[in-house]
Amino acid sequence: MAKSKTVFFCKECGFEASKWMGQCPGCKQWDTFVEEPVIKKSSIHNANGIKTLEPELLSKVTTDEDHRIVTGIGELDRVLGGGIVVGSLVLVGGDPGIGKSTLLLQMCRDLAAKQNKILYISGEESLKQIKMRADRLGTFHGDLLLLSETNLDSIEDTIRKINPEIVIIDSIQTMYKEEIGAAPGSVSQVRETTGTLMHLAKGLGISIFIVGHVTKEGVVAGPRVLEHMVDTVLYFEGDSKASYRILRAVKNRFGSTNEIGVFEMRDKGLIEVNNPSEFMLQGKPEGEPGSVVTASVEGTRPILVEVQALVCQTNFNMPRRTAAGTDYNRVNLLMAVLEKRLGINMASMDAYINVAGGMKISEPSLDLAIVLAILSSYKNRALDSNTIVFGEIGLTGEIRAVNNAEQRVLEASKMGYNVCVLPKVNEENIKNSNIKLIGVKNIRDIINLFIN
Repeated sequence: MAKSKTVFFCKECGFEASKWMGQCPGCKQWDTFVEEPVIKKSSIHNANGIKTLEPELLSKVTTDEDHRIVTGIGELDRVLGGGIVVGSLVLVGGDPGIGKSTLLLQMCRDLAAKQNKILYISGEESLKQIKMRADRLGTFHGDLLLLSETNLDSIEDTIRKINPEIVIIDSIQTMYKEEIGAAPGSVSQVRETTGTLMHLAKGLGISIFIVGHVTKEGVVAGPRVLEHMVDTVLYFEGDSKASYRILRAVKNRFGSTNEIGVFEMRDKGLIEVNNPSEFMLQGKPEGEPGSVVTASVEGTRPILVEVQALVCQTNFNMPRRTAAGTDYNRVNLLMAVLEKRLGINMASMDAYINVAGGMKISEPSLDLAIVLAILSSYKNRALDSNTIVFGEIGLTGEIRAVNNAEQRVLEASKMGYNVCVLPKVNEENIKNSNIKLIGVKNIRDIINLFIN
């Protein structure tokens, strides 16, 4: 019997090679090649309905701005850019049990109630299991069709026969094509099944949502080329032990990638959090050293979060530094600025920085809050609980301007804060503020104002 031919694929970028290599020439990652059988090109794509198309002038191409389907879930619509684009392919990733299937089933419930034709395909759950979860979420109305299947050829025939408006695939790692000899979830299967779904979405004008499991590194399992094939990549984040969830877009061809949606997990499903600032500040201590409130901006939405710091004498030869919710290297940089510019001995201190609520913030506007929290804990003196701070700090100790300062101040005013410490440059550009603004140019101004 003739031996079947195999090739090697990179799991990260999809680079193809005839032999195994330690480092991928495409993405330079190590130990990412896996062996897969060769797939005949004639079996990858279905030639049914393929027509020869003529190129069209750009000036004659028309766009329809309203060609979106509103899901009815405001936070999801915000992340998608205003709703579901017809014919789009959306990948939803997240840790097991984080709420991906729950969110999509709630979306199906709201869309079916608006007389949209929905097909929910599950390769992991039986129809009875889906029904049990649906009963927990509430009453379903309209046309919501369920299918428990993993054979993509059968799924493709069903989609072409029913012609739904929206299709849910849960999950892509369980789907397989018979002509591909590899196991479900392998590089070849994930890549080719996604390619087939992409052709269905574009050819039939069907919006398809794909659920993808994530690896321990936090990326969708399978080849990284999967994220390049789809139109939108959404990640559902959050601690499974906590009640809140954050939906974030890391790729979106039809909208911004900076928007986030905030949800709270309850026994009846996911509930939208319309005021994330209030939600994130629940349980904030009053009058405690090391606690500072700052304003972060995610997309167009300002969110108030609490930055906590604990500074104490070290018992080790090398002081210990930890950072949760922000960049560890950035914390070390800011502590070096404090030691150099203010003469504070940080070399003998342990420092623990935490963004309360589990938020992960990487923008530089967090710098001023981190520095004030460290100083407050170091001096053991609490800041005024009605004060909010934000600003970027440079290596010379200067406080630089940040973007969207007016929106941050407005959000602080809505939440009842009456004092805002911000960069001097931003203060000069803000007019008609309802709260007291204190502009600062250098971190020396901060310690003179608050930490005496």
